[in-house]
Amino acid sequence: MSATSTANAPAFVAKTKGGRITDFVDQRVGGSGILREFGRKVFPDHWSFMFGEVALYSFVILLLSGTFLTFFFDPSMAETHYDGSYTPLKNVEMSVAYSSSLDISFDVRGGLFMRQVHHWAALLFVASVSVHMLRVFFTGAFRKPRELNWVVGGVLLILSMAAGFTGYSLPDDLLSGNGLRIIDGVIKSIPVIGTYISFFLFGGEFPGTVIISRLYMLHILLVPALILLMIVIHLFMVVVHKHTQYPGPGRNDGNVVGYPLGPVYAAKAGGFFFIVFGVVALMAAFFTINPIWNYGPYDPSPVSAGTQPDWYIGWVDGALRLMPGVIGDFHFEYVIFGQVLTLNVLLPALVPAGLVFTVLFMYPWIERWITKDDREHHVLDRPRNAPTRTAIGMAGFTFYCVMWAAASSDLIATHFHVALNDVTYWLRALFFIGPIIAFIVTKRVALALQRKDREIALHGRETGRIVRLPHGEFIEVHAPLDDYKRYKLVGFESPVPLPAVPNEHGVVTRKEKRRAALSRFFFEDRVAPASPAELEAAHGHHGQHEVESAEAQKTLSH
Repeated sequence: MSATSTANAPAFVAKTKGGRITDFVDQRVGGSGILREFGRKVFPDHWSFMFGEVALYSFVILLLSGTFLTFFFDPSMAETHYDGSYTPLKNVEMSVAYSSSLDISFDVRGGLFMRQVHHWAALLFVASVSVHMLRVFFTGAFRKPRELNWVVGGVLLILSMAAGFTGYSLPDDLLSGNGLRIIDGVIKSIPVIGTYISFFLFGGEFPGTVIISRLYMLHILLVPALILLMIVIHLFMVVVHKHTQYPGPGRNDGNVVGYPLGPVYAAKAGGFFFIVFGVVALMAAFFTINPIWNYGPYDPSPVSAGTQPDWYIGWVDGALRLMPGVIGDFHFEYVIFGQVLTLNVLLPALVPAGLVFTVLFMYPWIERWITKDDREHHVLDRPRNAPTRTAIGMAGFTFYCVMWAAASSDLIATHFHVALNDVTYWLRALFFIGPIIAFIVTKRVALALQRKDREIALHGRETGRIVRLPHGEFIEVHAPLDDYKRYKLVGFESPVPLPAVPNEHGVVTRKEKRRAALSRFFFEDRVAPASPAELEAAHGHHGQHEVESAEAQKTLSH
């Protein structure tokens, strides 16, 4: 076709006003090609993938509710006397920040509801990011080419905790003030530079007069911007790398089996957003959270009993509670060159968190070094089929949960009528042996499940029916599996330990010996999946065909 005939071809004219506006925009920005290409992107469908969506939708709810609260909150620490509707605090001296928080709760129409929507959405955001990261870890979705996306997820987890803590501290009530006091103590325990950091952060001696306004800017500007940036990078990498999928017939590392983004997945995602929004709104309407009017304004002198921070920060508080001040004659506080070294604060506040996040960020490269597996992986593992990785994850989860429970040690003691010292001693013991027990139990359970899967794949599903064969033998009927379920039980890799390999000079280095030892640790205990030959032999077993045929006839007759 010539250029002249193309130029004289009649242009498309939309018949509706909306269509004409869309066509006008498309001709100037060229968005239809992008939408067409992105709309054809295929996403697999599985219930565990929804945790990432919940995190995204919770963040959207946080932005909407936070924008509303920003119109009414005043982050000033100037002193004032409360003159609002809450009578018990009438004429009480407090900061303007606390007074405006009370005004939002009692005098702004819908203010308390929006405060609680914001707080519940914040808890749900951190929880969904955490569970999403656990899903990625247990299924091996962090492997090549997604190592950097795993790091982005870890940064998102830290930023979500930072957003929650900065927002939690803004009302300047007694509870949030005590949390800031703990942070101030941790900062000051850092040798040499700790006191300077505290001075510049609080604008002088704690609590100062500027910390709320500084946290406010972090909470509404810097941290949300970084979270939004990480979300964009994360979604971009998901599109570039394509989405992971669970194993099944026809699924491999070269394809994606699922639904296109438009219109199927977009419609489902839109509906799910409103479900999440509705659940958060119901929680905000019926369940009170953070009743700041019960705590009163912050005063450095009193410390309320029975208080805990939000769950995602509680593990740091729990570590501080578990740390002893002295063990026998050994003290954890020293004066070195005129500087006080307070290890009983510094160690529990920084070491557990540093250990957890260091392992979290480095784990994809650690496992790749141990396995020497540099292939791309787009099909996920069932957690039971990677028993050592699953056991490591459960050990880390138990490590976190012990510290999280320790943040409520006083409530455990009062509610269960036991001595607080006994609770602390038991939690200290679990701090060390709990992860070990979790690792051993989880690995044994995973291996047992693998053996069960192998048995089912070879002999079929147990039905509980006992039949007598013509020659007098009694056997239990095993129902045959369909191809899809059988593939799920046998279609996975079971790596073997990789021995140490000498380098180009024929020398086995110490680093290579350590890698080989870790490889044995990872893969020495293994249950190999049933091979095709074993499956064929098992299904040709004496009497099995006869029983399966009888079972099939029984099913058809019903």
